[in-house]
Amino acid sequence: MTVLALASSWLEHPYGPQLMNPTSIQISIHGNTQEEKLSCKLDMQQLLELFQVAAFWAQDRRVEDLATAIAHSNPVVSAWQDNQLVGFARATSDGVYRASIWDVVVHPEHQSKGLGRKLVETVLSHPHVNRVERVYLMTTFKEKFYERVGFQRNSSTTMVLHQQSIESVPTSGKSTGVELEVISVSLPSSGHPNEVPQPN
Repeated sequence: MTVLALASSWLEHPYGPQLMNPTSIQISIHGNTQEEKLSCKLDMQQLLELFQVAAFWAQDRRVEDLATAIAHSNPVVSAWQDNQLVGFARATSDGVYRASIWDVVVHPEHQSKGLGRKLVETVLSHPHVNRVERVYLMTTFKEKFYERVGFQRNSSTTMVLHQQSIESVPTSGKSTGVELEVISVSLPSSGHPNEVPQPN
């Protein structure tokens, strides 16, 4: 797997839904703004099916997990031909320093036609991504594709932690040998944690 990075100088493409070409492929953006939330909802079953036919690395995904991942992503970009999902990409970003692009996938019948590039460019031009210092992504076989979009191989050390299934930790009790105490803090009336309460 190769990690690629894009510096913040890439800012050429306008943000917004666009018609891909005369074959009527529509790009939709799902994000956190009210307008984006009102756009067409993503069909999770179609997304799962798209991963199964076009993404060897996502064969064991479940609808519930996809919904969670998408809920924590911004933007989420989808491509539709009529009512069929034919492309997908998403990103996570802190809006300033770092962003990562995930799950760029195009249906086999629509590959090598510019759709993958349009998905990536739409993610990169989104306001939640287009001002960050660096955008990262991981790829196994598509380095050349991403280099044509402007990404470069990342020579710095990249590390990964493969999470094991972690059982939830109890909030009290000694079943794990550790006792946890739940502490609640009352904030001053303004809600600001640094404000010193005034005596009555």
